[in-house]
Amino acid sequence: MNTKPSKGNFLEILLRSPKTVFSIQDVALLWGESESTTITNRLKKYVAVGKLIRVRHGLYAKDEKYDRYELATRIYTPSYISFETVLTREGVNFQYYGNIFVASYLNREIEAGEQKITSVRMKRSVLSDTTGINHINDVAWATKERAFLDRLYVTKEYHFDNLNALDWDKVFEILPVYGNKRLEKQVKKYHRSFINTK
Repeated sequence: MNTKPSKGNFLEILLRSPKTVFSIQDVALLWGESESTTITNRLKKYVAVGKLIRVRHGLYAKDEKYDRYELATRIYTPSYISFETVLTREGVNFQYYGNIFVASYLNREIEAGEQKITSVRMKRSVLSDTTGINHINDVAWATKERAFLDRLYVTKEYHFDNLNALDWDKVFEILPVYGNKRLEKQVKKYHRSFINTK
């Protein structure tokens, strides 16, 4: 039995999807199509007639109102929003950054759709562990405790503005994900300093 949509329904399937950004793989699943050339050609036609927009090589959006956080996590997968993006939103840090910071499998600074995205390399075993990561509207977000640990994992010394914002029980619960003795010592040091300033 053929489960592929009829000709007029291809675009409709994308527009009905809750996703705002699509990779070729996403479209292949939604359309039940395995031929990447067919998918790419069809997507190019939709872009040419203004029905979709191309935000980056291999990534398409319904319109200009796409979710930029969703875009940031679609470029390199697996990845999730973390570091300063989460720390600032959650009141752990006060300095604003225009970049979106993501944890991924490589270090890259790129621009996509006028948005700067900083991808920070994490070990595969850390990336694949979802402890302290929430999925909100098709986007993976680190909790503030996970973002705090991610930053310390890649940066030995770092100044955090407001350690009161952290739930330290959650910090210690997530800590084993990294399997890193240096990080454990660092976290204990920050925790002692937090206790001493209370």
